[in-house]
Amino acid sequence: MTVFKDKSKIQKHIAHYKAQGITVGFVPTMGALHYGHLSLVREALANNALCVVSIFVNPTQFDNAEDLKKYPRTLDKDVKLLETVSKAIIIYAPSVEDLYGADTKVEHFNFDGLEFEMEGRFRTGHFDGVATVVKRLFEIVKPDQAYFGEKDYQQLAIIKKLTEKHNCPVQVKGWKIHREESGLAMSSRNIRLKPDYKRAAPFIYKTLQAAKIKFGTKSAKEVTEWVEKQFAQHELLELEYFSIADIKTLKPVKRKSKTKTYRAFIAAYADDIRLIDNIALN
Repeated sequence: MTVFKDKSKIQKHIAHYKAQGITVGFVPTMGALHYGHLSLVREALANNALCVVSIFVNPTQFDNAEDLKKYPRTLDKDVKLLETVSKAIIIYAPSVEDLYGADTKVEHFNFDGLEFEMEGRFRTGHFDGVATVVKRLFEIVKPDQAYFGEKDYQQLAIIKKLTEKHNCPVQVKGWKIHREESGLAMSSRNIRLKPDYKRAAPFIYKTLQAAKIKFGTKSAKEVTEWVEKQFAQHELLELEYFSIADIKTLKPVKRKSKTKTYRAFIAAYADDIRLIDNIALN
């Protein structure tokens, strides 16, 4: 297992393989890896001869300084976990200075309105920060394919828009949500959940499943009101938002159409831990 912390060295290493016509699959992460990340890595390895995994807690995408401070950093553990998949994986674990240089400057992007829905309404500047780091990583790694989990579905849509608008020569692939046995979507934040909140958190996915059933016969407004009521009655979980949206625009649906595809998106707090999830509705 090779771990690079210097962008010039990993660029030289990858260039050696690409000169031989070898394709590169890329999995960007913020570390604290779990089996959801490993499923992305396996998919990258199944479709490419070389897999690069970045491990970098990106400061530009946090709108909450305390959240950035508390975000788990477990590089040694992450390396050992990746070794269970393949020792041929290349890891890029840069410092802030190596990735950004002397000036950690956030770029500003136009994603045709995708950035203003859901997460964008509650996390100011979040997607500018995400796009800034992903664009930079694409420039360094130069992958042929990049893999992102559908748990962060809005982020996936925005990265696809980024590659389209900035002519990034990389194919962005989404991959299904990996869940714990309880149904809770796997997240690096889950390890911070206190026992009572960990037991309560699967309620999020159960509510999404119920909302999917209700959406078959009820309007989006009725389903939304029902979800809000369920969370209002819950003792431990606090709903931040629930939205049923068109997957192309991510705008909330006002009237259902048989020609459009929808997903339900949710964000909720378990104590001070923010959890997100989503589910396909049709």
